[in-house]
Formats: sequence, structure tokens, C-alpha cells
Amino acid sequence: MFEQNRDLTWKQKVSHFFKECQRVYSVTKKPDQKEFLTIFKISGAGILLIGFIGFVIHFIKELLF
Repeated sequence: MFEQNRDLTWKQKVSHFFKECQRVYSVTKKPDQKEFLTIFKISGAGILLIGFIGFVIHFIKELLF
């Protein structure tokens, strides 16, 4: 696919780019409430986990030095 793109003019490249954007946009959908809450919970748990790991590392550093 990359080899084919090299031979295109800039107008054809722009047109191809917008066609690909339209294709991606057409297959995406807005999440429903249940899916949104699941993503929210997982993201929140990840943020808390990373914060806790950072706190533990900082606490160990303070104890050792």
C-alpha cells in the first residue's frame, strides 16, 4: 500500500486520506452508558494504581535516603 501511495499526486494523496478518514469515522460509534462507565472505571483504577506505585516508590526512597 505504501508503494502505491508513492506514485500518487498530492491531490490524490489528500483525497485518499479523506476517504480513509471517512471510512474510519463510519465504523466508529458513540459508547452507550454501560460501556462508558466500564471505560471510566478501568481508567480510574489504572490512574489510582499508577499513583499508588509512585507513592510506594517515593516512600521507599525517603526511608532509604
